[in-house]
Amino acid sequence: MVIGADNAQRKRLAVLEMLKSADKNRDEILQKFIRLASELLGIPRSFISILDDERQYIRVSHNFPQIETSLNDAFCRHILAADEMVVCCDTLNDDRFCRSPFTLGEPGIRFYAGAPLRTASGTVVGTFCLTDTQPHAFSSENIETLELLAGLVTGYLQAWYKTGYIDVVTMLPNRQRLLRDIELLAESDNDLPHQLVLIDCIDMPRAYEMARTLGMPAVEALLRDIAMLLRLRLRLKQEDVLYTVATGRFALLLTENHPLSGSSISCKLEGIRAQITYDIAVSLDVFSGMVRFTPVGCDISETLRQAVSALHEAISTKQAFLEYNASVDSTHSDDFLLINDIAAALQGDGGLYLVYQPKVNLQSGKTVGLEALIRWRHPVHGELPPDRFIPLVEKTSVMADLTDWVIDRALHQLNLWKQKGINIPVSVNVTVSDFSRPGFADMLEAKMLRMGLQPDELGIECLETEKVLESEAALNGLDMLKLRGFRISLDDFGAGYSNISYLRRIPMDVIKLDRSLIKQVSSDNASRIIARSVIKLLKDLDYIVLAEGVEGLETANSLHAWGCDEAQGFYYSRPLPPAQLEGWLMWQQRDDSL
Repeated sequence: MVIGADNAQRKRLAVLEMLKSADKNRDEILQKFIRLASELLGIPRSFISILDDERQYIRVSHNFPQIETSLNDAFCRHILAADEMVVCCDTLNDDRFCRSPFTLGEPGIRFYAGAPLRTASGTVVGTFCLTDTQPHAFSSENIETLELLAGLVTGYLQAWYKTGYIDVVTMLPNRQRLLRDIELLAESDNDLPHQLVLIDCIDMPRAYEMARTLGMPAVEALLRDIAMLLRLRLRLKQEDVLYTVATGRFALLLTENHPLSGSSISCKLEGIRAQITYDIAVSLDVFSGMVRFTPVGCDISETLRQAVSALHEAISTKQAFLEYNASVDSTHSDDFLLINDIAAALQGDGGLYLVYQPKVNLQSGKTVGLEALIRWRHPVHGELPPDRFIPLVEKTSVMADLTDWVIDRALHQLNLWKQKGINIPVSVNVTVSDFSRPGFADMLEAKMLRMGLQPDELGIECLETEKVLESEAALNGLDMLKLRGFRISLDDFGAGYSNISYLRRIPMDVIKLDRSLIKQVSSDNASRIIARSVIKLLKDLDYIVLAEGVEGLETANSLHAWGCDEAQGFYYSRPLPPAQLEGWLMWQQRDDSL
């Protein structure tokens, strides 16, 4: 068994809970049904009731009190017992009803006719009833009409239930049903360990692409085929409930001792293929995440969130299966909070500030440029390095606000320095999402002109080179910047998979050699050969070459000898706040004059 209660019983309880809850639109339609029944059949009182294991609830009524009573006292319990319609023309002459308090007292029922309302599986969950304070004859035609009306109400309630608890594409129980099933387990004081397993079979961008190409019916057919394949591959039994919790995302609720587990599910679904159309199949990248929990006393929403956390971690790390890890989850929660904090910091005094690292000409030894670098003195966590928050922000819309903040502060500082007679260009780092922004180059040029600055006073350092090459909008944005006179630098050349083919497609002036290429120059012969060759090639192509991460005199001398134009690194100076940088520039000038 998947869980302690039988699946049919759990489904019945879930239906009952939905029917017992208030729903204005549903109840207005049910009210019309019972009024129609009274008018058609000439019986003045009518009602629809819901029956659970202990009580009867009058959901809607016409000329009848909306009461709640024990099931033992309810007339409708006889419908449950007989599993069919019950008609009593005079309750005083019927042993089943003659001693009932509802016959002898209020509401004084002398006539009763009731038809069962069923779930799609045939389980009785309620009744459609007619009553009167006077006896009545009830013909076979009347019985047929009442059965017809009860059938219409049953069909309506089944459709209404499906819209709330059934996924309309796969026809599987949906997320609301999953949450309710866990809630029912908790209400029954179930203290057995359980597993909630989420299975992701298709990523949404891929689904949208399929829909654009083949239409939504093809995607829906694919999702139905996946649902069927999951049952077959996992060899699910009838009592094993497979849920659809999102598009292409499924769930299983398992006891700890169930033959299936999160890891075994992952193995069984490896290499799965599903049909889009009769002659087109696709391979599915299946990921699953699992959380262990005990139903009694659990926070149901938190349990589902933890399962989602495990699934998303599996997807982001490209692992087929992962179990929920509180430590990893906490890290992601901290990351989310940091993104919120930095968004707030951009709106006020949240500890963000810029430092500037000098770029030194290797021939003259003079500072020829500055790189603006962001820093964050978090009010709670203290000083945070950029690699702690920049990768998080790059995945969100906050990145555009952060870039604008850096540019505005850098331009303001440039203007202040000009007033002090310090005329050194500053460069800022810009991502592919910034280059892709419509009108980014126009906006940047307008800002500079308003401050009396020229485009050649601000350098643009291009990050995420591979992503830039994949985006026509980003390449066009770079062209627009170059056209307006901004100096473009290609950052981190020589790191990762950067290659010489980039140089033909991106309009640039400066190539920055990554520190990973430079750091071994003084100690490794192969590194020296590679660095020397790369510098020669770039100089032959007429680029300005700047080396990052220079930390010693020997490295600086080697780069100078090989024709490298500029360098930056701790050998010259760490990134400095504006006031300290001004002091460093004065020191450099005095040093040059000696």
